Amino acid sequence: MRPLATCALTFMIGAAIAAQAAAPSLVPVIFETELGRITLEVDGAHAPITAANFLRYVDAKFYDDGVVDRAVRPDNTTRHDVEIQVIQFQIDRARRGDQFPPVPMERTSVTGLKHVDGAVSMARSGPDTATASFSIVIGDQPEMDFGGKRNPDGQGFAVFGRVIKGMEVVKAIQASPTGPSGAYGPESLNPPIAVVKASRR
Repeated sequence: MRPLATCALTFMIGAAIAAQAAAPSLVPVIFETELGRITLEVDGAHAPITAANFLRYVDAKFYDDGVVDRAVRPDNTTRHDVEIQVIQFQIDRARRGDQFPPVPMERTSVTGLKHVDGAVSMARSGPDTATASFSIVIGDQPEMDFGGKRNPDGQGFAVFGRVIKGMEVVKAIQASPTGPSGAYGPESLNPPIAVVKASRR
């Protein structure tokens, strides 16, 4: 069990972020990558804490000069027990030390948002550890939902939006060369795909 002070801090962070959630509840965000443009729709109505956290990173330009450094496909996955298909985004490496605190996890069992084709989902290790890294889902991936087996704790991952334009770019990134070097082994994009900038539309 976590100390009460830690629990209180987590609650305060979540409440503060939720209070910042901007209207309208569906916010378009454009990612310009070296392979083309991807437009996301961030869902502040169903995932207010996660959406507000993501928009803080967008507004503060953390994703500018970031990368897509992971592409998971059937031919390169390291998890054959529970396979998924995603691409994963990272902020500018030079700004990793400036990240905001992790946010409470909004489970798909609560939000009702699912890991369907084009869903946008926070990367994490344990529950309540997500900061800025996120994935775009290719094809329906129910094992990433609450109760799924992709994460051993069964809590799934937090969906907070979807791609509304540019899935062809997502698929082109997923199909790009991967290699053994990199943080994700054979799932690492080699070279990573550059993110030029990200901004609200």
